Order: sequence, then C-alpha cells, then structure tokens
Amino acid sequence: MQFDPETVRAFEHAGWQQSAAAYDATFAHAAMPFIEALLDAGGVTAGTALLDVCCGTGVVTAAATARGARAIGYDFSPAMLNQARQRHPELRFDEGDAETLPYADQRFDAVVSNFGVHHVPRPEKALAEAFRVLRPRGRVAATTWAEPAQNIAWRLLFDAVREHGDANAAKAPPSGGNLGTIEAISRLLREAGFTDIRAEPVHREWRVREPREIIASLARGTVRTAALIAAQPAAALPAIEAAVARAAAEYQRGDGYAVPIVAILASGTKLFA
Repeated sequence: MQFDPETVRAFEHAGWQQSAAAYDATFAHAAMPFIEALLDAGGVTAGTALLDVCCGTGVVTAAATARGARAIGYDFSPAMLNQARQRHPELRFDEGDAETLPYADQRFDAVVSNFGVHHVPRPEKALAEAFRVLRPRGRVAATTWAEPAQNIAWRLLFDAVREHGDANAAKAPPSGGNLGTIEAISRLLREAGFTDIRAEPVHREWRVREPREIIASLARGTVRTAALIAAQPAAALPAIEAAVARAAAEYQRGDGYAVPIVAILASGTKLFA
C-alpha cells in the first residue's frame, strides 16, 4: 500500500473519534507521566502564550494553564475536543488540522505536542506550521514514542501477537514516517528551521493493575495498535493475553505492575522570523 496523506488522515481521524470516550481512562495513563518534562522543554511558565497541538482531551492544555500559561488546545477530532471541553469548560479548544494552523504568524511563545506529531500524515508540515506561528525565540517541544524495541508495553503485545496471532492482520495505511528515534525527529526540526535542537530519551513507568489492562488500554485508547488488536482472530486472543501476562510478571510491583516506557522528547528554538 502506497503512502497517501488523505488516507492516513481519514484512518487517524476515525480512530481517534472512536477512542475519545475511553482515552482518559485507558491509554492517557501512559502519556501523562511525560507532560511536565514536555512543558519544561517548551519553556512554559506563567504568561506563556501556548498552543497545544493534537491536544486530545486537553490534559496538557490544562497542565500548562496550571503553570499560568495562556494556553489554547487544538485538535482535529471533534470527539476528543468534546471530551476536552467537558473536562475543562473554562479553557479554549479549537478544531482543525495540524498541517494548516488557523493562527497568525508569530502568535505564540511556545508550541507543544504530547505524542501527536507522529499521528500527523505529514509531520514535516506540522512542524513548519509550528515554526510559522511562533514568535522569534519561541520554543517547540514534542514527544514521540520510542521504537517498540525500547518500549516494553508494546514489545509484550507484539511478541505475543507474533507467537499466537497474526502480526500482519491490521490493514492500517503506511504512516508519514518513523519518528521513534532521536535522529528522525531532530532532522525534521532542523528542516523546519529550528535551532538549538535537543532530543533525548525520557524513561517513565506505566502503572497498571494487571497485564490485561495493557492490552485493553492499547485496544481502546490508541489507533494503529488498536487496529492490530482488533484484527486478531478471536480464537487467538486468550493465548495472546496469557503470553502478555507471563512476560509481564517481572514488572510486578506490590499489587500492580510498573511497565517501563520510553519517549523521545525533542525541542528547538525559532531564532528569527
């Protein structure tokens, strides 16, 4: 299947529309531990004019506002924005595409995105738009998931699917590129015009009560991985779940599990207009 940005956009849009209601109770718990590091990398403090791109249910927008920032959340999913507005009715959330921001040039001091850029069909366009709307000396900061080999939660699932299911079952369209490495996201920031680029792995733990919660969260709160899970033969699911539980045993801590997860946190500065 060839890469087609409109096909990718439609796939991602449909997926996030479907997962919006369950997101905060499921996969949001994996993404939330990275928020403060993201805002630090973006230089977000009191008074910062901030745009939160791919804001989802508004968790980052709210966290930035708690720091005193003047934050706007922005997302292409009406269902996600509905959740954001219900949870944070006092905040502003706008609907639109990350590749074509509706804001004037040099409107913001910081643009951030927590695990959003890699869902955009053409992430280079999203970063170019971030550059455009930033003021001189403005900061961009984004997190992307490190490659599955470094992320235990994904590896547990993917290994189980390869052993007991069908790893090629999902019919997801090709994405706009792999941004799970320091080199990949740094290159895109540089090509967008940013300088003072910094990128590093950030290690956190995803706390779950039991291993099946990993599968349930990925199935209900993601898009591409959810498509893989949904495409598995029903007869294979018990074996997949059992394999994940066995492999997760080493991460048991007390009455729950602490599964290591890794993000790439990248940031850069717009020096001039």
